[in-house]
Amino acid sequence: MASAALAASAAASQSMRNREILDAVGTTAAALSLVGSSFIVLCYLLFRELRKFSFKLVYFLAVADMLCSLFTIMGGPANAFYCFAHDYSAHFFCVASFLWTTTIAFTLHRTVVKHKTDVEDFGSIFHLYVWGTSLATTVLRSIGSDYGRPGTWCWIQQGSMGKILHLVTFYLPLWGAILYNGFTYYQVNRMLNNATRMAVGISDRSIQSDMRADKKAFNRWGYYPLILIGSWSFATINRLYDFANPGHKIFWLSILDVGFAGLMGLFNSIAYGLNSSVRRAIAERLDMFLPERIKRSLPTLSRLRSQQENELTSLIVESNNRHNNAGST
Repeated sequence: MASAALAASAAASQSMRNREILDAVGTTAAALSLVGSSFIVLCYLLFRELRKFSFKLVYFLAVADMLCSLFTIMGGPANAFYCFAHDYSAHFFCVASFLWTTTIAFTLHRTVVKHKTDVEDFGSIFHLYVWGTSLATTVLRSIGSDYGRPGTWCWIQQGSMGKILHLVTFYLPLWGAILYNGFTYYQVNRMLNNATRMAVGISDRSIQSDMRADKKAFNRWGYYPLILIGSWSFATINRLYDFANPGHKIFWLSILDVGFAGLMGLFNSIAYGLNSSVRRAIAERLDMFLPERIKRSLPTLSRLRSQQENELTSLIVESNNRHNNAGST
């Protein structure tokens, strides 16, 4: 009896240490995402030249990431109210985050592949789609929840029905967004490749230059679907394993789960938000206020000011101009 009690005590102590490690990893990752996404939000609010439709989508993506990270940090299984806030709010804003990435992909596809210039007309539809879908999945996720008894993992219900609902309301939209983004970027890439070959065939140097700029920009965007894959692959594997083997958790997989999922906001802020437009806006402000002696020691400022924009905003604007010019001729 004494040995059994000692073993149980040791197991409980180990479980508590594991939980503390997971909490530390998850909180650190979420804090980094909170800083990164808050920086993009601040840039949008401070720099008027960034308030274009394409970057407005990035702004709302950053807002969703910021609030998802904030509520992830706030969530605490020791308190029923905060467990409630964590489950509902983090779920809502995390779903909104990867849904905003699909609106960016849709905007790029409609402009480059469909040759449409009406993307700004979809602003209200985007909000209805993102926030409405997030709310619907959150309400559906709450079915059968008992927040009066928070446990070690208040994000996951213990019953099989709760786990199925979690997979359906979170991971199904997640991987749907990943597949949509991947297919969209593939079509945009194919369109740019075809346009480049046509430009080479007719020996139009100006068009070739435009296509090379667009292609260079897309070489970076083509990796954006990998952000969601990298952030949520371990979490998906962990959920499926937990569904197949209830009550048995793999500690190292749980660390990768909470770590990479918590970094999604940071990854998004770097990939979508920290583009040449943002860097140039920051460089211009620094150029205005820094002493000349310091500016000479920072050649990066000059390079950023003269850097040609090859990011999402420029591709949309330049593509629109080319299509408008083509239509007028």
